[in-house]
Amino acid sequence: MGAVANDNNPVLPSKGKKRTWIYAKKPAGKFYNYRQWVGYGLLLFLFLGPFIRINGNPFMMFNIVERKFSIFGNIFYPQDLHIFVFGMLIVMVCIVLFTAVFGRVWCGWTCPQTIFMELIFRRIEYLIEGDWMQQRKLNEGPNTDAKAWKKLLKHSIFLLISFAISNIFLAYIIGSDALFKIMTDPLEQHIGGFISLVVFTLVFYGVFAYVREIVCTTICPYGRLQGVLLDEQSMTVAYNEKRGEPRGKLRKGETDNDKGDCIDCNLCVQVCPTGIDIRNGIQMECVSCTACIDACDAVMEKIHKPKRLIGFYTLGEIEGKGEFKKNKTRQTIYIVILAFLIGVFGYMIFSRSEIGGSLLRATGSTYQMREDGTVSNLYALELINKSGREIDFELVPEDSNLQIQLVNNIHTLAKDGSAKLSFFLIGKRENVKTYKTKVRVNVVSDGKIVEKLKTTFIAPPGS
Repeated sequence: MGAVANDNNPVLPSKGKKRTWIYAKKPAGKFYNYRQWVGYGLLLFLFLGPFIRINGNPFMMFNIVERKFSIFGNIFYPQDLHIFVFGMLIVMVCIVLFTAVFGRVWCGWTCPQTIFMELIFRRIEYLIEGDWMQQRKLNEGPNTDAKAWKKLLKHSIFLLISFAISNIFLAYIIGSDALFKIMTDPLEQHIGGFISLVVFTLVFYGVFAYVREIVCTTICPYGRLQGVLLDEQSMTVAYNEKRGEPRGKLRKGETDNDKGDCIDCNLCVQVCPTGIDIRNGIQMECVSCTACIDACDAVMEKIHKPKRLIGFYTLGEIEGKGEFKKNKTRQTIYIVILAFLIGVFGYMIFSRSEIGGSLLRATGSTYQMREDGTVSNLYALELINKSGREIDFELVPEDSNLQIQLVNNIHTLAKDGSAKLSFFLIGKRENVKTYKTKVRVNVVSDGKIVEKLKTTFIAPPGS
């Protein structure tokens, strides 16, 4: 079901008609307070993420340009793509499983679009233009100097905040050091970076100043996806129709017990940031922000009725399937799955080798017979330092019958540095049993094996 327009809070009309602007009443209540703690905590993490350093590395960085990523201060390169992909899969699984259990809580509580819109941009709007009725009167009223100054102030602040967000966004992509260079070096040295900042700023400004709830109701595919993820055990923000209907206005001294608890005050509609009427049932546009719960609870307190006329209910309870029983088994299974995936991801991050390597046989080469009766193979090796510090190393064949002869004598890797080496792997022919033998070369640092490299050793079998 879609959003329904009403006199108190006009919303997006049917497709093909002109958009009607949504004026959301300023929310208040217990859930809104909780949501602020969550939202501002995530904002703090977002703004500090690229600038916090662990062992000299950014706490979080996703440098797509240089194919270099930093998670919890650990640098990841293309060779670690499997870890990064696994982490992204965990995020997706978390969202999917939380949707199956708790509905669209991600959208209302942790989605960056919602957090920025409701906790920053809309609060600035309340501060400058007033609550929803004052905003509506201002927009529908005559053009005055006071109106122009308010609009200029609001949109100037929106642009400044959008510029700050674009800087943070760019810091996650190219790193805080590169961003600082763009900010301090002459403009002509970073035209591309400057253009990126301008483009990001305009995009963020357009989204939060004009597009707004359309991101959630139309652009984002997650709202449509949740329809196939929910079942009768899924929790979601909903209206208790059995208790609330038939709705009707409450008049002083009235004792009609035939009416439900809903007094049709429309506050749940007025506070909704996507403009829907939660009383019309489960709707794709609902982002589970819980603003309607706070508004309804405040009314129930005033008329001395139990709270949670609007609250978190399972679909089975909403649809009235007899004596519906909640089943926590699935929730427990999901939690176990998530804990396992997160544990595996943590192990992959912290048990990752300090040096990454790629070992290949030299192109176009074969074995070489030596005068002393030994056989050698030539290899090309590329090493990448992922330890976050300068590191000394040596190459040691796992088979004690083999020896290594370096072509270029390199034993040190600079911090975040790489090196390309060539070396011969030498063995006695009399020890060769098959034409192709699987061998391993270990990279050793501080007496520990930090990487094991597999290859093949080619030589004619000994007599």
